[in-house]
Amino acid sequence: MFPISSYGHGPTSTRALHRALKRALNRSPRRTLHLGRPTPFPTDSKSALALLAKAGFTNKISAFSSPTVSTLYASAPGSSFATSRKGFHTSRYRNAASPSDSPSSPPSKPPRLPRSSKHLRRLRNLFFLLAILSILYYTFSPFRHTVLASVRCARLMRAVLLDVYDYKQTFAAEERLGAPGRELTVEEIQTRRQARKDCHKRSAERMLAALKKNSGIYVKLGQHVAAVQLLPKEWTDTMRPLQDQCFPTPIEETDAMLRADLGGRGINDLFTDFDPRPIGVASLAQVHRAIDRGTGRPVAVKVQHADLQEFAAVDMVTVNFAINFVKYVFPDFEFSWLGEEMNEMLPLEMDFRHEASNSARCGREFAHLKGKTSLYLPEVFWAERRCMVMEFIEGARVDDLVYLKDHKIDRNQVSQELSRIFSQMVYINGHFHADPHHGNLLIRPKATNSSSPFNFDVCLLDHGQYFDIPDDLRVNYAHFWLSLIKKTSKKTTAERKYYARLVGNIDDEMYPILESAITGQINMADDTNTTDISGDKRPTSLLDQRTYDEDSIKKLRGALMEKEGLIVSIFELLRTVPKRLLMILKLSDLQRSLDQSLATTHGQSRVFVIIARYCAEAVWEADVVEFRKSLRTTGLSFGIFRNFVRAFFSHVYWSTTLGMVETGLDVRARWVKIILWTKGLGKGGLKLAEEEMAGLTTRVQATA
Repeated sequence: MFPISSYGHGPTSTRALHRALKRALNRSPRRTLHLGRPTPFPTDSKSALALLAKAGFTNKISAFSSPTVSTLYASAPGSSFATSRKGFHTSRYRNAASPSDSPSSPPSKPPRLPRSSKHLRRLRNLFFLLAILSILYYTFSPFRHTVLASVRCARLMRAVLLDVYDYKQTFAAEERLGAPGRELTVEEIQTRRQARKDCHKRSAERMLAALKKNSGIYVKLGQHVAAVQLLPKEWTDTMRPLQDQCFPTPIEETDAMLRADLGGRGINDLFTDFDPRPIGVASLAQVHRAIDRGTGRPVAVKVQHADLQEFAAVDMVTVNFAINFVKYVFPDFEFSWLGEEMNEMLPLEMDFRHEASNSARCGREFAHLKGKTSLYLPEVFWAERRCMVMEFIEGARVDDLVYLKDHKIDRNQVSQELSRIFSQMVYINGHFHADPHHGNLLIRPKATNSSSPFNFDVCLLDHGQYFDIPDDLRVNYAHFWLSLIKKTSKKTTAERKYYARLVGNIDDEMYPILESAITGQINMADDTNTTDISGDKRPTSLLDQRTYDEDSIKKLRGALMEKEGLIVSIFELLRTVPKRLLMILKLSDLQRSLDQSLATTHGQSRVFVIIARYCAEAVWEADVVEFRKSLRTTGLSFGIFRNFVRAFFSHVYWSTTLGMVETGLDVRARWVKIILWTKGLGKGGLKLAEEEMAGLTTRVQATA
């Protein structure tokens, strides 16, 4: 045999014999079907000729005579063609060593399969793997849960990582903008501002897509972001569609969930007529209209989304990890306040028994106001962890101006009642509904069993999210609000900043941001700041007769973009102030939004006056409690009596002054309505006059 190194340069007959033996081996049935051990490579000339004959290579036998083959096999004693290079190397074919083999011959190795056979085996293994994974996914719920949770986590983290990278690139570009050692030009400032706005928009849209696909608590998270008006406009506007874009759970999954929770009782066991189309869908639950099987009365059935519980725990871990990651990359831009709210409230909101308890407590706190308030709470018939059955309410959204017009309901009175209801909760009860958006408020004509002093009822829904306010925060915040009603002076400014430190740990530098967050407008004038960025005079009190609409909000946002480092200060404010105060700020934003959507004619000052009256009442009640406590502990003294008299006259002053202001604002609101009616009459007759007075044309102009 030729040495391996010299193979390929020998006689043609040698190479031809190599090829013939290879083809004969590949035609072996045992090798083709991979059955048992493959046919061994021939070790002598007689075996080689037999193999060629068995394979049907008669022409090869004639070409290679027995002496020729014997000569080739004898040319390399102690070796065989199996060890030759390229022809039959030991990695492809295994020799069947005979007892006569030389003891120094190398050990045989497993044969190498043909390339096509390897591909077929890989495809077969892949098919079996996919089949097993599919069976596990549809039959083994822990495996399915793990797969879906991993996908949801990956989807959120992808959006977070892309947003972080986008902001990093944008901030790096800002640092390179302009020459070192000089201030930026106007063009460079505009370029930087536009680049940051574009980055906000891109990042918010990426996050919106991830939140919508994940649904559940992620939608709830986006709704919270949309409600914080201090955040960049690109973020709040992008997240706002999440208030209405929630997807219903199929009725089959709802029925299976009820049977699992209620001991086998499903929809047909509990209700005689269950509308499969929900009348309302939120991020955590949906509401159906049905007829109770036991009593026959129409009910509203609130059921949790069936897959919410399955992913809630891992979703919360994912959100907290993402928040901590953003905090690590951008220490100045952290959302820990958002994570803390979710961690505290989400487990409570997912238990409808807690919601029923909140509703009952709210009813007890308003019981003494029977005949003085329009608030109506639907009766809860029974509640379980993921299902609650309530009284069905016929009505419309509180901002449905057409419905208000058709039922002759004064939209100004509706706005004022909303302010009274929530002011009573915050400043008097210390226990308030923290999610009063438009979908959670229904308006209806006064029912026969209602004690409302008006011709309408305000029906408050979804009591899953309530907060308690500590008494010291509640009273000090009331003091702070009253100081905002007063005219600006050195004493008033000092009083405002004093109570700002008490309620929010806010220093003088952060005070203007807190003031704007509370009032929703450009902060008020003081000794060093009398005009805003557009040159207009700043208000000196919340009672200044100015219109704080979308233009005012745009000015506020413009100021945020204009001042260097102010966005960082906003995040510092959100991180510093107590969590309960953040919820009050969120409630204030929602109240302002409701007042604007009702297109009221009394102006935003009317709402501020109502809040101030409740603040004055809260301060007076706290003074009375303190007076009684002092009498019990130290007895009556001149100082205690003097403080009580001072508190009494302060209460009388506020009640009288604010009452007069309320009367004046109401007269003005009626006069504005008369002007609108007259204007509409001149344009298009009685029909247009009624639409003008109902605010319908104002709504159309605002949305145009």
